Amino acid sequence: MSLKIPLHKLLSWASSRYQKLSLFGKAAICFILFFYACLITFIVLVTPSRIAQFMYDLAQGIRRLPYGSFILMAAVVLLSFPPFIGHTTLMNLCGFTYGMRGFIPAAISTVGGSAIVFVLLRFLFSNRLRRWTVTNEKWQALEAVIRARGLPLIILIRISSFPPWVYSNSLFASIESVSLIQFILATLFVLPRVLVYVFVGSRISSFSDGEQRSHMDTSTKVINGLLIVGGIVTSIIASSVVYYFMQNEIKVLHESSSATDEFAAEALEDVEGAPLLTHP
Repeated sequence: MSLKIPLHKLLSWASSRYQKLSLFGKAAICFILFFYACLITFIVLVTPSRIAQFMYDLAQGIRRLPYGSFILMAAVVLLSFPPFIGHTTLMNLCGFTYGMRGFIPAAISTVGGSAIVFVLLRFLFSNRLRRWTVTNEKWQALEAVIRARGLPLIILIRISSFPPWVYSNSLFASIESVSLIQFILATLFVLPRVLVYVFVGSRISSFSDGEQRSHMDTSTKVINGLLIVGGIVTSIIASSVVYYFMQNEIKVLHESSSATDEFAAEALEDVEGAPLLTHP
């Protein structure tokens, strides 16, 4: 019974958030679900081993290119802009292609791509941002709270798994009290998670090539498998811990007697309402 209640609340929350979305937002959700359904069907029909071999050969082709790493870095920068998704997958791909050396292009493009998004959105939509902020009490409250609590709160929001990567970039670009230097410093704290993604990708690579796989003894396969699982579990645990602290911070804001804190908590919970993501 204790498991059914959280699931029921989760489904109710998801349904409520879906109903609040615009027509474009609902269409985007449906497209994403359709895409993943097609992807799963494709994987089942083609078989994972053939797909893995194809991906391995493609990665080796990129690796042999003189500027292969720049192609991956450009893709990371592009996927840092809304509404694109796939940042985590590209971090895995950096490790898949270059091993642990892939952390260097992954880290540079993660920090650089985020900074580019921040500057462009802030510069291109500064007037719109100011007009919208003046009329929105929640956003004014969020800016006031972040201005008061400073870098520690910015870092906590940045390393949290919620909001997702692209939303997070747009969120901070929308908050005028966050400077570019603060944003870059907060993004640096994301790099340990990037390192885990690259590591997992590097381990998966060794399983993807049929020739390498055939020369592995059982103990090597088990060790590599455990390393992959360990990396994924570590990432999940770290994300869950940060998410817990993030939710606790929101709870503290809700329980505060200050109306400003209450409005700030509501603004954080409704990150899709950021002025650079809605209100054209």
